[in-house]
Amino acid sequence: MKTIAIQGVEGAYHEIAARMYFKENRGEEINILPCLQFKDVIAAVRKDPNIIGIMAIENTIAGSLLQNHELIRESDLLVIGEQKIRITHSLASLPEDSLDTITEVNSHPIALMQCAEYLATLPKIKIVEEEDTALSAKLIAEKNLTGHAAVCSRYAAELYGLKVLEEGIETNKRNFTRFLLIANRWLAEELVKDSENNKSSVVFTLPHTEGSLSKVLAILSFYDVNLTKIQSLPILGREWEYLFYVDLTFNNLLKYKQGLDAIRPLTKDFKTLGEYKENNITNV
Repeated sequence: MKTIAIQGVEGAYHEIAARMYFKENRGEEINILPCLQFKDVIAAVRKDPNIIGIMAIENTIAGSLLQNHELIRESDLLVIGEQKIRITHSLASLPEDSLDTITEVNSHPIALMQCAEYLATLPKIKIVEEEDTALSAKLIAEKNLTGHAAVCSRYAAELYGLKVLEEGIETNKRNFTRFLLIANRWLAEELVKDSENNKSSVVFTLPHTEGSLSKVLAILSFYDVNLTKIQSLPILGREWEYLFYVDLTFNNLLKYKQGLDAIRPLTKDFKTLGEYKENNITNV
């Protein structure tokens, strides 16, 4: 049984995404290794070559998690897959509580922001930010915090024995997060060798010259390689120079490889972060 390192405690959306990826894609059950921060996920995978990590990389409302792009690039780990899920928030409390008895709501600040319209309808409540959605649910259960409610997933509520008071309380129902699976190189090669890879994540820098990016994009288009995302990050200590994180999809592996060979001479510090199979969105 594989061990998957996640940021957060059990019940976090990272765990939901990991279980979806391995159970739906591969029919496998997994063990979860909770980590405090994303850098701890990286450290766990680097320390034990049998551990796989999962990290959120972008959300349709909050945008890209820029620090995670850099953590993956610097780690020398490889991306082996992705999982996209819809984020559905619930309001959960101890079984003896009800909407009338709730005086405080706890959760991660992003989750609270995403549920602001609903929370505004609750009278006389105090909003308190916590480190994680699932951790909020866990603390309410462990400390028997009556009058408290957590904004979390239904899965987290059920895991910690809480009662779901309301479900689907997020303001924007088009709330999706994309997660990347990462592994050490030897394990990555074993896991993806039989996959029908049609997506990759690459990173590079460009010379500070006119039209440098457009030339790269034109070449990729010529080889029928589709750019699905581009994210630029400034390079510390190198003024006006940027790292470009690019996600590519392709139908022909040979033409994709030829496209990469064609753009390498136009770039600097080119690195393939991983080649994997594109994942469709799954509802939570």
